[in-house]
Amino acid sequence: MLSDTPVYPISVAARLLNISVHTVRMYEREGLIVPFKKKTGHRLYSELDIERLNCIRRAINQSKISIAGIKTIYTMIPCWQINKCSEQARKNCIVYNSNVQNQPCWTIKNKDERGECRKCKVYNNFADCQIIKAAIINITKGNS
Repeated sequence: MLSDTPVYPISVAARLLNISVHTVRMYEREGLIVPFKKKTGHRLYSELDIERLNCIRRAINQSKISIAGIKTIYTMIPCWQINKCSEQARKNCIVYNSNVQNQPCWTIKNKDERGECRKCKVYNNFADCQIIKAAIINITKGNS
């Protein structure tokens, strides 16, 4: 199991992924990755973050999926089911009740302040490409 303990500075994370620091920051701006930030503002990444970034890189380079496409895939993850939200929580949830386009649920500021994104079950459970694929297959089987 991959650790979610933030240990890698952004320069090391970029080197491990063979990408630039600028690219890592762009993924952050797009809401695809949520690094741990120290009080000094320095970003740290965990093994789980590195796996998420690897998944994103494979989607872009091998599957030719754009950043907008990746965001759309993340947007389709039914966070209210994963978090087992009550009916009342869903009534107050901006993600559940709106057509939020191209924004993963962890990037949406919600009234109930679900907590830090890095601790979000949806964010953490969907770092691995195979898990995302399996979830999409399960969703489509449930709708057929």
